[in-house]
Amino acid sequence: MTEGLELNQLWGQFQSEAKASYRLYSRDVDFDRTKGVTKGRRYLDVAKQFFWAFIEKLSPARRVLLLVAVILILWPGGQSNQSNSPAVSFHFLGGLLMFLLLVLEVADRVVMKRDLQIAREIQAWLLPSSPPEVPGLEIAFATRPANTVAGDFYDMFPRGAGEGGDKRYLLAVADVAGKSIPAALLMATFQASLRTLSDVPCSLVDLAGSMNRYACKNSQGGLRFTTAVLGEYDPAGKTLTYINAGHNAPMLRRRAGTLERLEKGGVPLGILADAPYEAETVSLESGDWLVIFTDGVVEAIDDADVEYGEERLIAQINAGADFPARAMLSHIMVNLDTFVGNTPQHDDITCMVLKVT
Repeated sequence: MTEGLELNQLWGQFQSEAKASYRLYSRDVDFDRTKGVTKGRRYLDVAKQFFWAFIEKLSPARRVLLLVAVILILWPGGQSNQSNSPAVSFHFLGGLLMFLLLVLEVADRVVMKRDLQIAREIQAWLLPSSPPEVPGLEIAFATRPANTVAGDFYDMFPRGAGEGGDKRYLLAVADVAGKSIPAALLMATFQASLRTLSDVPCSLVDLAGSMNRYACKNSQGGLRFTTAVLGEYDPAGKTLTYINAGHNAPMLRRRAGTLERLEKGGVPLGILADAPYEAETVSLESGDWLVIFTDGVVEAIDDADVEYGEERLIAQINAGADFPARAMLSHIMVNLDTFVGNTPQHDDITCMVLKVT
């Protein structure tokens, strides 16, 4: 029944699920409209709003089933005595209807969970399972979806030869606005367009412009925009040309300990079809670190609603400056887990670290 969980683990799981359910239903509750009324009426009004928020998420047939069950459970006396039949408890019938409603909802959940698991497997195929072998770089990355599927994207792959004939590598970290299925679908379109458009010989600025125009056709008028960091690494010259399209500024920690932020670029993809983008080139040296992350890292919260923040991330980067890339990534993620504790994850988390060797 408990799958081997301890009592405190079961309680923590219940708290996590209860908080997630509360967030779901409270979106439809207007707490401001009860201001200025007595406490009793305020509680009653909020309870009514929660009830209707729940009712509206059921199908019409199940709404009727629920209302009949509630009426039977609250029926005065609770029994019907007829001369030619045994006593029947309305409360018992109401409980049976409630159980039937639970069975129907669980059936939907099982079907949806199976479909989501298939979607998760497909999404895993779209993301690299291991970093590529890039001369002069150690690479590590990790992602954790807030739900079964995520709207975060990361990749690094060879793009082709540069002016001198040397192979270059395109890296990308992106975050689609929103979570779960809608964001995951747009993430898949981002991955497909990036792979397709990067095959065409062009500058990074032209690539970002093409990606933006494509994103504008699928962003629902800018509502489903995508923040991204696009970069092109040249192993021969140890240079990185990048564009930051409204994303959290990556952190470039120099071997000497100084920190630079990669902010040059433009607006998120999918907002303005003719938005201009600027590229910047930075030279890298042995011992430098580049950390690219999504907002789910720095905006992760603990049980007191305190954000992890960039200062904590910077402290972990400095503390692990002598680590290999994989150890650095593990160091950051473990520290993040320790900070968050049992607080439910509310956003997708993705982090890519690169160490220049």
